[in-house]
Amino acid sequence: MKLVILGCGRVGSTLASLMSRDGHEVTVIDYNADSFRRLPTDYAGVKVLGTGIDEDVLRNAKVGESDAFVALTEGDNRNIMAAQVVKLRFGVPKVIARIYDPIRAEAYHELGIETICTTAVGAGALRDYILDRPLGSVQEYLGLCQCLLEPPQARDQS
Repeated sequence: MKLVILGCGRVGSTLASLMSRDGHEVTVIDYNADSFRRLPTDYAGVKVLGTGIDEDVLRNAKVGESDAFVALTEGDNRNIMAAQVVKLRFGVPKVIARIYDPIRAEAYHELGIETICTTAVGAGALRDYILDRPLGSVQEYLGLCQCLLEPPQARDQS
């Protein structure tokens, strides 16, 4: 699989390392050259310095040849914008944007952008762990975003 990751923070560098070690072709984009120091010394992929919403940077990263694109920067707006550009302009088959705000994640999901709300996934997993329940699926935890959109009185009645 050819994967392009936008953002070389903790999650981006970990995902890049895992996928690279599994033999996938990985390219990481970040606007800060110091961020690439998070990658392990055995990282076999490509590093591209630049802004992930810049089409020239995305072309340089060969995003149009990729099977998947994941936007993992610290900014919800930047992740959504990059995901939209990659999906619409480059036609990448699998595009995922990490979104911290559960309400925003659900809204963009309804617009056809695959989102992973790490806030909902983390909170759901922690809830289950605290209550000694088996951990649920990511899809189950992403459903918590929808629950947060309902008015409190509607949640109380269900």
